[in-house]
Amino acid sequence: MSPFIAVDWGTTNRRAFRIENGSVVATERDDRGAATVAADEYEAEVAGIRDRLGDLPMLLAGMVGSNIGWRSVPYVAAPAGLPQIAAALDRVDARTAIVPGLSYRDGLHADVMRGEEVQLLGAVAAGLVPPDALLCQPGTHCKWATVEAGAIIRFTTAMTGELFALLRAHGVLSRQLGHPVKPGAAFLDGVAEGAKRDLAASLFAIRARGVLGLADDADAASFASGLLIGADTAARIEPGATVHILADPALGALYAGAIDALGGTAHHIESQAAFVAGITRIQDLAA
Repeated sequence: MSPFIAVDWGTTNRRAFRIENGSVVATERDDRGAATVAADEYEAEVAGIRDRLGDLPMLLAGMVGSNIGWRSVPYVAAPAGLPQIAAALDRVDARTAIVPGLSYRDGLHADVMRGEEVQLLGAVAAGLVPPDALLCQPGTHCKWATVEAGAIIRFTTAMTGELFALLRAHGVLSRQLGHPVKPGAAFLDGVAEGAKRDLAASLFAIRARGVLGLADDADAASFASGLLIGADTAARIEPGATVHILADPALGALYAGAIDALGGTAHHIESQAAFVAGITRIQDLAA
C-alpha cells in the first residue's frame, strides 16, 4: 500500500500519523481539536499537516466530519463494518476524504459516534479482539459496542466522564472531589454502590457521608468515579461477560476494575494500534 496520512480529529485534540505498509513512521499530537478550528481554517490545517508529515493522500476521522468540524458528513447506519464505512467516505478532493461515523436507532434510543468506529472495528481487523465481542471505549462519552461477524450491530454512549467532570467543577460535591481518583477500596465501594443504579441518591450520599464524618473526603473522588463507572458498567454487562477495553492505561484500569468487580472479565486493547489498523483497512478498501 502507498503511504498516506491518517488524522484522528477529536473535539479537543487531534493525532496525525504517517502510515507506511500498515505501520506508523511519524506522528504528531496537538490541541487543535474541532472545537478550536473554524470551518474556513481546515484547508490551511490540512496543508500544514502535509507540510510536516508529507505531501500524501489523507483520511480524516472523528469530529472533523461533524457539525462543529469542517463539513457535516452523513452517518452510516448500524449494522455496519469497515466496507460500508469505506464506501461512504466524503471526498473533499482527489486526495482528501472524511470518514463518515456511525448512527444507531432502536425505538426511542438513538446514538451516534465519530472516530470511535475506526478504533472499534480496527481492533477486529487487527485480530486484537474476536469478530463477535463486546467492546468498551471509555472517555468523556463512553462507547459500548456489540460487534458480530466483524460489524458493529448496536452501540450505546454513556456521558460518564462528562458527568464526573461536571460534578467535580460545579455543584454541592465540587469541594469534595478535588483529590486524584485511585483504583482502590474507595473506588470499588463506589462501583458496588453504582451497581444499585440509584444514581441521584447515591451521589448526594457522598455529601452526607462527608458532613457526618463517615468517610474521608480524600476518598470522595475515587468513590464518585467508581459510582458513575459502576452504574455505567452494571447497565451494560451480565456476570460472566467478556469486555475488550480500548483506553489509555489509567482509565482502562478503572473500567477493568469495575468489570471484574461486577463479575465480568476485562481485556485491555492498545487503542492506537486499533485506530491504525482500522484506518489502514479503510484506505485499502477505498483505493
